[in-house]
Amino acid sequence: MSGEQLIRDIGRSGVKASAVGLGTWAIGGWMWGGTDEAQSIAAIQASLDAGVSLIDTAPAYGLGRSEEIVGKAIAGRRDKAVIATKCGLVWHTQKGRHFFDQDGKPVHRYLGRDAIIHEVEQSLRRLGTDYIDLYITHWQDPTTPVAETVAALEALKKAGKIRAIGASNVNRAELEQYIATGALDAIQERFSMIDREIEADLLPLTVPNGVATLSYSSLALGLLSGAIGPDRVFAGDDQRKDNPRFSVANRQKAKDFAQAIGAVAERHDASIAQVVIAWTLAQPGVTFALCGARNPTQALDNARAGTLRLSQEDLAVINNAIVAKLANMDG
Repeated sequence: MSGEQLIRDIGRSGVKASAVGLGTWAIGGWMWGGTDEAQSIAAIQASLDAGVSLIDTAPAYGLGRSEEIVGKAIAGRRDKAVIATKCGLVWHTQKGRHFFDQDGKPVHRYLGRDAIIHEVEQSLRRLGTDYIDLYITHWQDPTTPVAETVAALEALKKAGKIRAIGASNVNRAELEQYIATGALDAIQERFSMIDREIEADLLPLTVPNGVATLSYSSLALGLLSGAIGPDRVFAGDDQRKDNPRFSVANRQKAKDFAQAIGAVAERHDASIAQVVIAWTLAQPGVTFALCGARNPTQALDNARAGTLRLSQEDLAVINNAIVAKLANMDG
């Protein structure tokens, strides 16, 4: 059964967005084999036209490239978009903790007030907007107290520059500190059928505290999409090339899983990827699912997942297939 795009609340912020979100890491090109700007813009605009309002980006995706592309895509249609972007991975300063080098530049994890105030202005400029709907700390900075970080974010909210506050890649202790401030609206974490750690350590804290959860890698970097078979070859800087998760054996398991839930997909006239995304959104505590797309076809395929409504019978078939086909996927 299909319906309208599923719309959900970003915590207690009053901001609402489509449950399916467009993730733009791949659009930045970095670690995904380059980017095609025209196709990327078309993917974002196709998402908006299909009722997918949540667009997730970050400065670190291509050192500002992804945000610039999002900015071009939403020009003239800002009111249709709910923009999530991030702070805390910085290359304008070497404060904080070194994380990695990109394009010869050291990138640090730093969430001090000075950097957040600087970063938000850079993001607003690249996005071509005067407000960000959801501002998320991208990776946590052990050198800055959470209270200082949140105070800076609350000041931005009071100034009207951001509408909601989020945190990503947190452990349980960090999440407890964010929740203690009373200001946290959302977390963004890896979650999929084969990455379910947050069910035990984070969701038991978010649900009773009214904190939304945005899942990323819902399709496990495409492994669960039904489109990557055992024969696929990864080239260039594609991060999947040397990833043990993408071993031939695991890709065979994913293919077997896709066959096992084929009847559910057929019943809804849906793709395997759409069923996997819809399953993700049906999990207790998972509010939004971020799905990457680099062209309009992929964007529309993801958007349709937000209109799928799986029955309890469908979910039982899928859950049985997860246990039977996806066990022990190391990597």
